[in-house]
Amino acid sequence: MNILILGSGGREHSLAWAVLQNPKCDRLIVAPGNAGIAAIADCASLDINDGTAVVEFAECEAIDFVIIGPEAPLAAGVADDLRAAGFTTFGPSKAAAKLEASKRFTKEICDAANAPTAAWARFTEAGPAKAYLQKVGAPIVVKADGLAAGKGVIVAMELGEAEAAVDDMLGGAFGSAGAEVVIEDFMDGEEASYFVLCDGLDALPIGTAQDHKRIGEGDTGPNTGGMGAYSPAPVLNDVVAKRAMDEIVRPTLAEMVRRGTPYQGVLYVGLMIKDGAPRLVEYNVRFGDPECQVLMMRLGAQALDLMQAAAEGRLAETQVNWADDHAMTVVMAASGYPGAYDKGSRIGGLDTLLETSSQMMFHAGTSESNGGIIATGGRVLNATAHGASLQEARDAAYALIDSVDWPDGICRRDIGWRALK
Repeated sequence: MNILILGSGGREHSLAWAVLQNPKCDRLIVAPGNAGIAAIADCASLDINDGTAVVEFAECEAIDFVIIGPEAPLAAGVADDLRAAGFTTFGPSKAAAKLEASKRFTKEICDAANAPTAAWARFTEAGPAKAYLQKVGAPIVVKADGLAAGKGVIVAMELGEAEAAVDDMLGGAFGSAGAEVVIEDFMDGEEASYFVLCDGLDALPIGTAQDHKRIGEGDTGPNTGGMGAYSPAPVLNDVVAKRAMDEIVRPTLAEMVRRGTPYQGVLYVGLMIKDGAPRLVEYNVRFGDPECQVLMMRLGAQALDLMQAAAEGRLAETQVNWADDHAMTVVMAASGYPGAYDKGSRIGGLDTLLETSSQMMFHAGTSESNGGIIATGGRVLNATAHGASLQEARDAAYALIDSVDWPDGICRRDIGWRALK
């Protein structure tokens, strides 16, 4: 098979790494890719949000299977364009991708499916939104309705912070994504992620994970896109997972079918768990980043078979083969992230890393320059490893971190602290 992966981050590097382990893969192209991906696959310069351009490229390169990594091309309808042109494609339609592209849409689906989630209200004007905030008080969660690159969610512990978030969002801080805001009740508990492959009504769970959103150790400081993750998530045990499937995932899929927009792809189910009861925090319509890295480390070559089964509607006859193992990824970010940070610093030591089937440095924001690797993003590297225990995986991941010569890089030293505690 000739396979095309769309995307350029650590998620796509880990997807490429897993796909290449499968003998079905004859040729792999990643567009646009990054410096790490270029070491294992062909990279192509391509506007992945332009469905026409993607289809023309896939036709020219005789692609058999397309895996769409990020949410933006899904929201733009690239999966629809590819399927219309006859390409087997992993990723939901534009209509189904609204589960991530619109917070309001997801809440309406939850209401219709009677799926447990936080109480909510939507607003397009600051005055009524602030009046609602005065009524319900803090803590409270304010979300930009649309896609805001993971930055459109404010967990406000004080009323003034919530009101400022409303002003920022409706004032254009997130562009069109913030033209409407959703205000939700604050949910306490422990957050975890559940990943489920779907091909309409059939669903196949493929793993659990927990990530660390805060920049600081002890889960302090501003939210980021994720500073590390581990799998499996102890809080998301078999009993909780079954409740999540029965009470949240399957009713959602049934409602999507009822509306004529069946969901096909991977469904990232963000859960808040308290006293063994899961409630939906959010849906994402693609693999999480950095959760994908730990899932791919555990799934390996079978990841391609599973994604292909979802794309071809064969999940009912498919199963996951799990080892009794653990995986962890630790993010190295540019100093200053998630605020302002400099680009272009040189990263040394990458060419001497011991990378194996159980220990890999996935690139997220890198490029090649004058024969070396430079940092081009906020989250730059993902040190990822798996082992028989989480401690073993942790030690191997941090061994990779300690082998990198990058004075401008920062990381948290406590990834996995909840589970290791």
